[in-house]
Amino acid sequence: MARLALLSVSDKTGLIELAQSLVNEFGFDLISSGGTAKALQEAGLPVTKVSDYTGSPEILGGRVKTLHPRIHGGILARRDLPEDLADLEAQQIHPIDLVVVNLYPFQQTIARSDVTLAAAIEQIDIGGPAMLRAAAKNFAHLTVLCKPAQYEEYLQELRRNQGAVSLPFRQKCALAAFRHTGEYDQAIAAYLAGQEPGARSQEPEENPLPATYLPATYTVQGQRIQALRYGENPHQAAAWYQTGVEATGWAAATKLQGKELSYNNLVDLEAARRIIAEFADSASPPVAAILKHTNPCGAASGETLAEAYNKAYNADPVSAFGGIVALNRPIDAATATALTQIFLECVVAPGCEPEAQEILSAKSKVRVLLLPDLSGGPAETVRVIAGGLLVQTADDIIAHPKDWKVVTERQPSPAQLEELLFAWKICKHVKSNAIVVTRDRTTLGVGAGQMNRVGSVKIALEQAGARAQGAILASDGFFPFDDSVRTAAAAGIGAIVQPGGSLRDQDSIDAANELGIVMVLTGIRHFLH
Repeated sequence: MARLALLSVSDKTGLIELAQSLVNEFGFDLISSGGTAKALQEAGLPVTKVSDYTGSPEILGGRVKTLHPRIHGGILARRDLPEDLADLEAQQIHPIDLVVVNLYPFQQTIARSDVTLAAAIEQIDIGGPAMLRAAAKNFAHLTVLCKPAQYEEYLQELRRNQGAVSLPFRQKCALAAFRHTGEYDQAIAAYLAGQEPGARSQEPEENPLPATYLPATYTVQGQRIQALRYGENPHQAAAWYQTGVEATGWAAATKLQGKELSYNNLVDLEAARRIIAEFADSASPPVAAILKHTNPCGAASGETLAEAYNKAYNADPVSAFGGIVALNRPIDAATATALTQIFLECVVAPGCEPEAQEILSAKSKVRVLLLPDLSGGPAETVRVIAGGLLVQTADDIIAHPKDWKVVTERQPSPAQLEELLFAWKICKHVKSNAIVVTRDRTTLGVGAGQMNRVGSVKIALEQAGARAQGAILASDGFFPFDDSVRTAAAAGIGAIVQPGGSLRDQDSIDAANELGIVMVLTGIRHFLH
């Protein structure tokens, strides 16, 4: 009997071309099951159905078809052991030289918003992983292929070696198969963990937020889509991984131009996306944000996108050099012209007009990315620590001034309230301890990442200078003492927005009343470490 190849695939990309080469070039006999056998027959290829080969019909609606000794004996037999060969002969089992299997589309199925648990369960492959693991275990004697991308490389291997396959190639394919089944099982486990009855955690009664869900088992997996030149520093290796089967987020962004994205570019771009997502709804005016090292150095809204960008740039032109720009509107010609006036690392927007694209092409090294869904962020954030992971739900709570509490005698005007909301949205995305000073929907000063809040206040106010007169100050955390309130008032700040919650809140409130400024408490803290 000729060499035997077992083909059973869900993804039929490249199947017919592979099978034709196996039969016509290398004299393989084919056995197959279900839809794969039908596809081969329709292509005019000779194929034996698994049920005919095993003498056992498919049962349970196709749930059982390849789980049979004639299949697994042919895969697992060690050709260098006389005892194994004797078992094959006694049972009339032919050795299988090639196993080509890919699995039911479980990840694609659970990605659908309307999927039911029952539908997901039916897409859990049983026979496929069993064949892959068996073939991978016995790579010393046969080859296993689990992805269409491997087909041509396998055929070239046969052509180079007069129909043989080298041991290193077989071992490489075995590794790919074990990785494939491992990722598949992780996806199933992660999905089922999210379906566990009673898996929702109970929040403490004093927590004002609704109950959140975090599973008892948390699995992270990704497919490498790009090796990066290096990580944060040249001595660190780095790669970019896509989570999920379908490309989403930055993996789905369109890069119009520019150099390859670096690790630091991607980190900064995600920080920029989070800020601009605060203004991604259609009711928001044009907004631009410029970031350096994940912190905004300038953010502003305007009547036009070009006005918003120019205001953001002028907020801190020194820091804007080499920055990351995020825009909540498609790039137009006027904005593109402004963007080409300084050196920038990256620009991201939901779209780009043709005339703007032509203008930007003059700065061919600037990375310009289009991300239509700026608000499509992750539901959880994950941080690796020694020996484990820290997982939290995303800080995506939407600020509503109607839920805020004015705690001073002086009430905010409607214009002040809008400015307070703008400052609060920006402050949420500044590294703690965070202080943001704004006026006319433009950042004037940003104090980020200081070891104490007093230091952040001083930095933000010094940067704002005389522009702080009548401006707004936002703080991501409460004021434990009234010193920062007095410093802000002395600089001319007219209103403060902060979460409140300190045992000494009243000291700050009293200082604000004494100095005649507005203070609003949001009841929500936005620490960003």
